[in-house]
This record gives sequence, C-alpha cells and structure tokens, in this order.
Amino acid sequence: MSVLTMGVSTVTTQVYAGQRPGTSGLRKKVTVFQQPHYLENFVQAIFDVVPELKGGTLVLGGDGRYHNRAAVQTILKMAAANGVARVLVGQGALLSTPAVSCIIRKYAAVGGIVLSASHNPGGPDGDFGIKYNVTNGGPAPEKITEAIYQATTTISEYKTYSAADIDIESLGEYTLGDMQVIVIDPVSDYAELMEGLFDFSAIRAWFASGKRMRFDAMSAASGPYATRIIEGILGAPKGTVVNGIPLEDFGGLHPDPNPVYADDLVAHLMATNAPDFGAASDGDADRNMVLGRNFLVTPSDSLAVMAANAKLIKGYAAGIAGVARSMPTSCAVDAVAKKLNLPCFETPTGWKFFGNLLDAGKVTLCGEESYGTGSNHVREKDGVWAVLFWLNLLAITGKSVEEIVTAHWQEYGRHFYSRHDYEAVDTAAANGLMAHLRSQLPSLQGKNLQEQGLGAFTVALADDFAYDDPIDGSRSEQQGIRIIMTDGSRVVFRLSGTGTEGATLRVYLEKFAADVAQHGVETQKALHDLIVIADQLAQIKTRTGRDAATVVT
Repeated sequence: MSVLTMGVSTVTTQVYAGQRPGTSGLRKKVTVFQQPHYLENFVQAIFDVVPELKGGTLVLGGDGRYHNRAAVQTILKMAAANGVARVLVGQGALLSTPAVSCIIRKYAAVGGIVLSASHNPGGPDGDFGIKYNVTNGGPAPEKITEAIYQATTTISEYKTYSAADIDIESLGEYTLGDMQVIVIDPVSDYAELMEGLFDFSAIRAWFASGKRMRFDAMSAASGPYATRIIEGILGAPKGTVVNGIPLEDFGGLHPDPNPVYADDLVAHLMATNAPDFGAASDGDADRNMVLGRNFLVTPSDSLAVMAANAKLIKGYAAGIAGVARSMPTSCAVDAVAKKLNLPCFETPTGWKFFGNLLDAGKVTLCGEESYGTGSNHVREKDGVWAVLFWLNLLAITGKSVEEIVTAHWQEYGRHFYSRHDYEAVDTAAANGLMAHLRSQLPSLQGKNLQEQGLGAFTVALADDFAYDDPIDGSRSEQQGIRIIMTDGSRVVFRLSGTGTEGATLRVYLEKFAADVAQHGVETQKALHDLIVIADQLAQIKTRTGRDAATVVT
C-alpha cells in the first residue's frame, strides 16, 4: 500500500531481519537486495538516523557491479522524498569508494551512500552492498551504524518520489521534485587531488625513459581512474591498464587484489620479459596490490616502506604526524615509527577506526594487511593513491621495487607475514572455534609451547584484543584473539565481517628476522612452526573440517 502526496509516496513495509552493517556496511547476495522493500528499508533508516541530510548534500555512487544502477535510481527518489537538497551522483552510477570520500570532503556534503561489496564477486548471483559515509568522508562510526540497524528493526514505512528515472549516463543537472541531481564526472575531482600529492612530472619522466607498468583494474571501479591518470595524465603507453572497463560481473573475475585472485598479473610480473612495476585494485578501488619484477610486496611491508620514505613524496615532504595499523597487520610499520620517533597506533580492523586519529591529526598514514593503505587526504583506504605513491617512489629513487624493499629489510629487519583464510565455514563451527580459543587464554600466558612439542616459543601475551579510542573514548571488544610470543612472533585469529556466506576465519602469522641472512627464506617455510601452533591451539582441521586454507596470502 502507498499513499501519494504531491509526488511523494509513503509506502507500507515490513521488517527484514539481519540488516546490521558489518565492518564495511551491509553486504548480502544480490537476490536478497532485490526483495521488495529490502534496500528501501535500509536507505530509509539512513535518512531517519541522519536528519541533517534534509536540506543537505548527498554523494551517491558505487563500484559498477550488478544492481548498482537500479539501486541508484531507488535512492535518488527516496532522497527527493526525504528532503535532500542536492545529490552528486557519479556518471553511470560509478564512484570509487575513495572518490566518494574525496567528493564529500571537497563539496562539504553531509554524507555519502556507497554501493559496493568491495572485493566480493559480482553479477546476478554475486554480492551487493551498501554503506553510509559521514561528513568527514569516512565510514559511519559504530554509534551511527548501530542506530541505522535499530531503525531497520522497527520500520513500518518509507518515503519515495514518483517520477521517471534520471539519465545518470549523461553528465548534467536535473531536478527531482525540489531536489537537484548533478551527474558528475567520477574521476576529475579525484585526479585533481592526486596531482596535488604526487610529482606527476617525475612519474611522466619515468614512463618516458622506457619503464613499463601493468595495472590490472580487474574489470572494476579503478579502471576509469587508472586509465585517465596513468595512461592519460602521466603518459603511460596505451594498454598499461588492463581490464580497465568496469563490468557488472567483473568479467567473471574475483576482484580481490592478492596473489591468488590476481594470478594473471603475478604471472606477467614473474615472466622473462616482465614490466618494471605491477599493481592491481579491487571492486571499489580502495585496495591495492603492488609488485615488482619477480617480487611480491606484502601489504604490511608496503605500509612500512611508505612511512619510511614519506618525506620523498611531495604531499608528505613536511613529515608525517604518526602512523596507524589494524591489529592483525604486521608490526613492520611499528619498527619504522620507533626509529623515526613517530606515534604508532594499533586499532581494530575496519577503516572507520582510523578516522578519529586522522581527524585529530594524530596520524598521516595508515593501513591494513588486507591490501588497504591510505593517508589523511581522504578518510578511506585508497588503491589508486597507493599505486601512485609507489610510482612516485620508483621515479624519485631510480630503484626497482625489489631494491627498495630489500634495502628496507636491511635497515629495519624483515617481518615474515601471511594470512590464511578459511572461507564459508559453518558459522556455528567458527564461533565454537573462537570460544575454544578464548577459554584457553588464561592458561596460555607464560606457557612454554616447546614442552608441548609446538616449537621453541614461549607465550608472552594471550588476549582478546580490545581497543579504547583515544579520541572519543569508545571501547571496542572481542576484536581478535592475539597470541604473542616472547620473541615478538604472533598468531592472530579473527572472524571476518565482509563475507556473505557462512563465516570466514582469518589466521594471521608473523615472525621477525633481524638477520639479513634469513631474509631470503620462503615465507611459508619461515612461518611453518607458527602455522602448526595455530592449527593445534584452535583445532582448525577438526572444527572446520578443512585440511587447508581456502586462500593464502
């Protein structure tokens, strides 16, 4: 049933269970979002919880996946009905997540709605997602996401505007009732921001000297950004960007930039005539993977190298205020912070936890092990920005990727690091595994694991990580189980909030090696004893029924 008043319809709806946003918004299968009123319920909850949107400016766009265009039309009509004054929407419904943050900040918008399931597969049978970003350009804090969820548990009606669809494929200005809709170029504002941060002349000269690069956009949102900036503004040869046209199903690719899903890129960089530099980004262009000729760079090392060399980059030449990393991310950046006498913060997983630190000027660079790095230029991780940072570093130093990283290890030591993902695990089994680990924590403290045949390690700390935000005083508990050894080695267990089926168990492994002679050891070999410890303590094989991880990065 709907009631129409001056173009505004009030539509009766019913509650859908399970609309609590995770670490990166609400993610479900496309078919779930296609249920009548499902998307509308969540969007109305946003308008109800953020009354400032009435009379304000909203930014709207997504990663180009299936259902994005239809969802944008739905949201535009609901925005008009809920009194939004102006919406800036990306042409073709496309805006990368960091571009949304950039545009919110540049135009002083109240907030933005991002339509993305990030690195999850797309298409009619794939995943879809939605999240709300606040006025600083970053993901909504927990107090807002929880309020949105609570609103979805009692919703009985939503408002929409009865009108024809807006032509979002063409740049221009339109009206929808009393609301102005501006279809904007998705790339121009973001490209302008990048040019202010990096020495584009040096990068142009690097390409002009004959250096070669391969950027795999994975048929996702970063394609137009990389093509315009790298091939267009920076003069890289046409074809440097591959899979550069966003497709609703990502061309059947899994748009997650890691050595498993970006295997084609890895193969090109490991080939005889490999380019000098390789990079990939994910569905919504906020993640990145960088690699050199015959050389992979871990996200943890990438963040540490950026921090150590930030003063070489135009936008950071005055120095950085501090650094932050998510708890599961390796301590490589900690070593840089200690030597450079910089503050270093350890937060839970989720970019929103960096937002307060960035806003308060406590940190300049931040990153997560899941191929996400960023800075205070926006309030999201930023894949294309990270790639440009590395390009700038290569151009200024004249060194290769391998030379830069190995020199870094020689100065700071090497943090061997890996993540083992067990995807689509039975939820009850995954929760049982974590409960089993928590029950062991009191007895693990100080335990000599060698006595149990589990390698020459003694446990220095075993806890369930909790974070007290130094800016707003909020406390976040049960953010991952840490088992830290006396030599600094770590095993971390965490259930991910980004999947849409079952549970994803993530196991993070880290071992520090100061001795240069050990730096060439293969990563999984270097971590072997910790891998055994993780399986034995958590009873992974027994409780999940898995003989091996789904993905190892």
